Amino acid sequence: MEHLRGFIFCICFFILAAMNGSVEASKQFKVGDHIGWQQPGANNTEVYTQWATSKRFHVGDSLSFEYQNDSVLVVEKWDYYHCNINKPISSFDDGNTVINLDRPGLFYFISGVPDHCKKSQKLMIQVMGLHQRSESSPGIPSTPEVGLAPGPHPSSSGIVVTVTLTSVFLALILTVVTMV
Repeated sequence: MEHLRGFIFCICFFILAAMNGSVEASKQFKVGDHIGWQQPGANNTEVYTQWATSKRFHVGDSLSFEYQNDSVLVVEKWDYYHCNINKPISSFDDGNTVINLDRPGLFYFISGVPDHCKKSQKLMIQVMGLHQRSESSPGIPSTPEVGLAPGPHPSSSGIVVTVTLTSVFLALILTVVTMV
């Protein structure tokens, strides 16, 4: 009887391990793709909003800002909307800045060069929970004026609670093993 229980446990473990391949690796996104981080042209002021809405950002991903004679400021919401460069959370001017997205929620970035932000060199992104493999494409922006892709609604602790097929399968396995 004990051998049967061990055998069933091993089989279930391997099935569970095979099913658990649903988590994707983190990604690094080059901000602005081929144009990088620079003041947009007069006819292309929505470039960073359009770029952000075409992507899905998750905790663990990172943003790579590539620029010359410029800077990147991580700012609060108010500073983003008012292009206030005086109180950044973080400031970078090394020409190649990588920022890790370490939490779900909104992140705000502006240029530290006076007037660049007012000419639309700013970026707002929505970061969702950890990567889950999915066949869906990036979503429709939730609000046209800010162009953010919709994300999950976090619980009060900030952790997204999800019941997956894997957790249901694990509960079923444990039930069968204890019955044997």
